[in-house]
Order: sequence, then C-alpha cells, then structure tokens
Amino acid sequence: MILTCPQCATRYQVDGAKFPAAGRNVRCAKCGNVWHQLGPVEEPDPDAEIEVHEPAEPQRPVTDSPAALRAATFPPSAMAQPAQQVIEEPAPWLGRAAVAGGWVLLVVLILVIGWAAIAMRDSIATWLPQTSSLYNAAGLPVNRRGMDFSDVKYERQVEDGQVVLAVTGIIVNRSSHELPVPLVRVGLYDGDKHELYHWTFTPTLATLKPGQACNFRTRLSSPPAGIHDMEVRFAGAGE
Repeated sequence: MILTCPQCATRYQVDGAKFPAAGRNVRCAKCGNVWHQLGPVEEPDPDAEIEVHEPAEPQRPVTDSPAALRAATFPPSAMAQPAQQVIEEPAPWLGRAAVAGGWVLLVVLILVIGWAAIAMRDSIATWLPQTSSLYNAAGLPVNRRGMDFSDVKYERQVEDGQVVLAVTGIIVNRSSHELPVPLVRVGLYDGDKHELYHWTFTPTLATLKPGQACNFRTRLSSPPAGIHDMEVRFAGAGE
C-alpha cells in the first residue's frame, strides 16, 4: 500500500494490513502533516453472493502517538530523508567583475584589430584590393605593390654644354616576402599638371628581399623647358 502526504506529496510504502477499513491517523515524517488514511478496499468477488447488513455503528479512529505511528508504519528506508544539496550562489560583485572584464577585453580586441588594420594596410589592400578606396578616403595611403620609394631627388647638371636632368632615389621592399622590382616611370609636368615628357628605366636589382633596398639613378639629356613638377612611380602594365 502506498501513502501520499496531501501536504508535501511525499510517498511511503507501508503494509496495508496495519490499516483497518475505517482507517487511522498518520503523520508525515517529512513535513509533520497529520491526516486520516483509510484502509485498503478489497475488490468484491464477482461470484460471491451479495448480503445485506444493517449499517454498523462507525468505528472511532484510533490515534497512536506520532513516534509509535512512524515506527510501526514506516520502515527505516522510508524514513530516510533525501540529502539536500546546498548550492551557493556567487557573490554579486563577482558577476559585476566578470561583466566589466568582458567589456575591457572587447575594447582591447577592437583596439588590436584597428591597429593591425592600419599597420598592415598594404598587405590587406594587396589581398583585398577593394579596401584601397576605404584607406584612401580615410587619408591613409596604401602601397599594394609592397615596394616604396625613399629619398627621391633631382638636379640639373651641365655636361659638355648640354643640360642633363639627373634623378636619384632608393627603392625599398616593405613587404614580408621577396618581390620582383618593377620598371620605374619618371614623369615631368608643367605648372598646370600637364605632362611634358616621361620615360621608364629598369633598376639595377631584379628582386628585393623583405626590408632590402637598392639605389637608382637615371638621367635625361636636354629635358623640356617649363618643368614644374616631377613624378616618380612604378610603371603600370603597357607603360
């Protein structure tokens, strides 16, 4: 026979023979609730004859002491209480510290990504050419070739009574891998930015290792008059 406490729904397995049909009072060992529990009802035998009896005087429920009832009704296994696991909640300041630490980490990550996007813009523009316009719009020049010019100078000289324009400078490989050195184009412009003349030349070294540099020098005899500006850059395809 199974008893169920109507207060806390704790279930107990007991011997039904100890409960008369009129029932008895029992106490829950867990919550202390007392209720009247009827005895088990025997199912009628369908083959037995039905007898009519006068209603008997109801029996008065028998109430035992709580200690005796618990000892007689419930076996030790049913009396055992389940172990209660105590879960300690973390202190509130730990949660706030974790949230603050997450925000700090996010800010640091954004700063690192921003620094890398600026410092490595040449490599990024080489891999993703469409980012060049974004860098230029932000005022950050991009060198997709990985090559750069340094210390470019020009001077007019007179040799054998003829004017000669001498252009000198340095080519530097600023990438992280060895690169071929392309042709160099020199353009001469007037005050209105109109090109007067241009020529190309091949540097002395065919390739440059990472961080390596090479000097160049090129000359033009009898340069055109009215030169106001000069542009030195790497020649494009077909130039």
